[in-house]
Amino acid sequence: MTQFLLALAVFLALHMVPAIPALRAHLVAWLGRRNYLLAYSLVSLLALGWLFHAALRLDYIPLWDAAPWQAWFPLVLTPLAFVLLFAGLISPNPVSITLRKPDLAPGAITTISRHPVLWGFAFWAGGHLVPNGDLRSLMLFGALLAFALLGMVITDRRASRRLGADWAPIADATSVLPFAALLSGRTRLRSDWALVAALLISAALTAWLLLGGHAVLFGADPLALVDA
Repeated sequence: MTQFLLALAVFLALHMVPAIPALRAHLVAWLGRRNYLLAYSLVSLLALGWLFHAALRLDYIPLWDAAPWQAWFPLVLTPLAFVLLFAGLISPNPVSITLRKPDLAPGAITTISRHPVLWGFAFWAGGHLVPNGDLRSLMLFGALLAFALLGMVITDRRASRRLGADWAPIADATSVLPFAALLSGRTRLRSDWALVAALLISAALTAWLLLGGHAVLFGADPLALVDA
């Protein structure tokens, strides 16, 4: 349990770095932008791997029975999570997590939500929480889901203080809830190279995971419960 809690703390702390402009700017100045991006991506993957390794070492304690309908949650939400995550990371975003310069014009993904990376985590964690009815999965995915949802509130408050009068136009043209600004007519859906790239990467990654990649990485076939 100690290793799991430590791994979770490191993972959550690491993913707050892009949301802290002063810290991110210091690291970029120290390492250079290219080296920062490479180092951050590598350390993030290692931290995620450590977190899953620590979670799998916990005792398996079932909480609810599996059912075929539960498998549709990760099958539907995970591809959407990939799109939001990848597009959010490689798109400029002055108010939320990004690996790009935050002072550039907001990317097209912000017309869907101004917190695409955090929603990517939320959809991925929430989608995996439903079919994994055991205590360690509840701790793992539940903590990540709570982190993502709480992170949106904290990030909004930090951005409103930092941007001052510039915050209102951004808030009016975007939304926290995905597609809310589009449905209310406050913005129009746009496309750019980052969104197209995210769609292509997400499609390729989803296909690989369904065709055996998920079983190789985690020892579980995501389609097995559907066929049960």
